[in-house]
Amino acid sequence: MASWAPVIVLVLLCIIIAIINPNFLSFGNFVRISQSAMIPLVLGLGATFIILMGSIDLSVEGVLTLAAVILSMLVLNGANGNDYGLLALLAVLVIGAAVGFVNGVIHVKLKVPSFMTTLGTWFIGVGAANALLGGMAIRINDPMIRGLAIERFLGFPRGVWLALACLGVALVIQNYTRLGRHIYALGGGEELAALSGISVARVRIMAFTLAGVFYAIGGILAAAQLGLGNAQIGNGRLFTTVTAVVVGGTALSGGQGSVLQTLVGVLIVVVLANGMVLMGVPPSVQIGVQGLMIIAAVALSIDRKLMRIVK
Repeated sequence: MASWAPVIVLVLLCIIIAIINPNFLSFGNFVRISQSAMIPLVLGLGATFIILMGSIDLSVEGVLTLAAVILSMLVLNGANGNDYGLLALLAVLVIGAAVGFVNGVIHVKLKVPSFMTTLGTWFIGVGAANALLGGMAIRINDPMIRGLAIERFLGFPRGVWLALACLGVALVIQNYTRLGRHIYALGGGEELAALSGISVARVRIMAFTLAGVFYAIGGILAAAQLGLGNAQIGNGRLFTTVTAVVVGGTALSGGQGSVLQTLVGVLIVVVLANGMVLMGVPPSVQIGVQGLMIIAAVALSIDRKLMRIVK
């Protein structure tokens, strides 16, 4: 029953908002919700794999920002003569994977807690983006990138379909690959997983690398949505990402949750924000509601019978 709780919350939330403001059920509003959800979903997919291991990844904003800035510099833009197209996308994905790989290696080989490792790479990523742009913003003129936000298929932006494709890939990795099974095993008990013959170090490094790729895709979508790259493009993304994953039912202690639950969590967060706007709730109150929501979600996701010490 607990695993269905987020779905029930989402349905009740939709019903309540629709009763208060029937415009919530309009197709145009569904498109707005999907646009708001596509980036948190992609970021949340990467974070889900890390949290399932019982770790935490704070580098979301750093990787997204660096990816968006480098993409804006490599595709057709208003600041230089570059026009690398698909090669630029590939380069950005490689950079995201590289940052994730570094996170994993430092965390595993140097035994630095994931919290501190990824906190460092968060600041390094944003700092590097600032250094590359010098406080400026680069406008993206590449039609392929802008098309992710502007061009539509079945009424929804192409970026939404890309986010759903990422969800499909994440589902396959989670349910049908050895990496997915091993990530769950680590979250259930690292020592037991090691005794079962699982290479804990390799799984952790691969999971952080995979997360880096998802964060880079989030950077591509963010750059497409805004039509530019700047060093502030990732601001606030970490809070939304972690909130969505936890609200969806993935336990911070690891071993419990899924990428589908993260989808539900993203929808809860986005629908709540959309509903509060439709109901005229002040922005300051909206932030407070989101804060209460994540505290409640964490409280409900913890199995207190298994916890002897609260750190």
